Amino acid sequence: MTIEEAHEATEELLAAVHRLLPQLSEARTPPTLGQLAETIADQTVLVARDGADAAIVGTLTLVTYRVSSGLKGRIEDVIVDSSARGRGVGEALVREAMARANQERVIMLELTSMPYRESANRLYKRLGFVRRPTNVYVWWPR
Repeated sequence: MTIEEAHEATEELLAAVHRLLPQLSEARTPPTLGQLAETIADQTVLVARDGADAAIVGTLTLVTYRVSSGLKGRIEDVIVDSSARGRGVGEALVREAMARANQERVIMLELTSMPYRESANRLYKRLGFVRRPTNVYVWWPR
């Protein structure tokens, strides 16, 4: 398995995102090629490849942003293909994101995970992430 950064939005990556995204959430609308290009231009998109054909079996987006208190990071959309789960793909993606966040000297790296994603939650705890004692609020524009 290899972890690499996506530097351009390709048809291969777009097809992989369209295949993987429904495995994260039914409510997600897959991006267009242009939207994927915007994400790659603005954030760090990591890709996990595995197998003899080096197929894309996972993705992760690392978001960094500066606020008055310093540089913060956020891990978004960690998706591992159901056929590749249990083989360390998610861990490799998250560890690479952690290393990059550390290199960028973020003051905090955060992520969220649904409680029913038990194996993902165990992974994050094992890697040193801790639950914050705060309320998380969200607002969705209509």
